[in-house]
Amino acid sequence: MVFGVILAGGVGSRMGNVEKPKQYLKIGNKPIIIHTIEKFFVHDAFVKLIVLCPKQWMENTKNLIKKYLADGAERVVVLEGGTTRNETIMNSIAYIEKEYGLEDDTLIVTHDSVRPFLTYRIIEENIKYGLEYGAVDTVIAATDTIVESQDGKTITSVPDRKKMYQGQTPQTFNAKKLKELYLSLSEEEKEILTDASKIFVIKGEKVHLVEGEVFNIKITYPYDLRVAESLIQEQNKAK
Repeated sequence: MVFGVILAGGVGSRMGNVEKPKQYLKIGNKPIIIHTIEKFFVHDAFVKLIVLCPKQWMENTKNLIKKYLADGAERVVVLEGGTTRNETIMNSIAYIEKEYGLEDDTLIVTHDSVRPFLTYRIIEENIKYGLEYGAVDTVIAATDTIVESQDGKTITSVPDRKKMYQGQTPQTFNAKKLKELYLSLSEEEKEILTDASKIFVIKGEKVHLVEGEVFNIKITYPYDLRVAESLIQEQNKAK
């Protein structure tokens, strides 16, 4: 079984003085989160789409889904997120385990709610290689030189750019394996986590790479909103 897990727990602090989390801001006359959910809707592999958000925004999220996705709202469940990204993912696994059970091939395709420009191809390859390898990360090759600094003031090293990639989402995992590895982490290991792929890396497990897209942007800053609006307009012209 394959489940889509849309992570909408952010509060949008880097977006500046806005009245709502960034995933609820509109581009192309629809909330960003709805654009993202729609990209999962067109793929029939998903048993359920699980949206995880702050508790105080759960009712609003449910109402938006009913408004914009009326015909398929039953395919989506809205849950409360955790205090960290990985705890939020664990909440989705707990729901799946309770409602469907965790099988050896249960797969979760996790995605940022503020990346509304993912493609069918990216989702398809995440599912394909997720089932084959058990852990997948979507990346693009780094185009800028990456500089490492241990103290934030001077350069420690300049890694070979040919070996550097920028992480995107989706990230796809065998749910049973991810739960097992997460529960085996020490508190110190949990503190250095940035995303779920790092859980596999810390434990010496391989993570397969899927090629992303440059336009699969994460809407984080006000500038990103303007870029996203332009991308939406271009998509509408192409239809």
